[in-house]
Amino acid sequence: MSQNAGGTLITLEARQDRIHLRMTALRLGRDLCVTLSGGDRPHIGAVALGRSDATTSTLTLPQHREDELARSIATQLAARFDTAVCVACGIHLDDILSEEISSVLEMAETLTRQLGEHLEKMSP
Repeated sequence: MSQNAGGTLITLEARQDRIHLRMTALRLGRDLCVTLSGGDRPHIGAVALGRSDATTSTLTLPQHREDELARSIATQLAARFDTAVCVACGIHLDDILSEEISSVLEMAETLTRQLGEHLEKMSP
């Protein structure tokens, strides 16, 4: 974790075989800005904005498939912390296998849970 003018930046990572994911989070007042990236070419493929009332909107670039993952993370964190959450997500693995897709989803779920635990410890 590092400190900056906006607050504390949390960085979490997970590795499994050739999969490497990185999740970052920054508090913006009460709100939360999260990135999830990884693979051979980290990028932004989809963005989700979730609110505590369970409303989540997504924007997805053509030929990208991260929208449901971004939506899930934003919805979970917004509900858990009763705040607005923005999630930018982009993971690319060349020639990804179906079992690797499953691993990415499991790893993302684990990182989201770990992030929630970090944020709860930081709450006043």
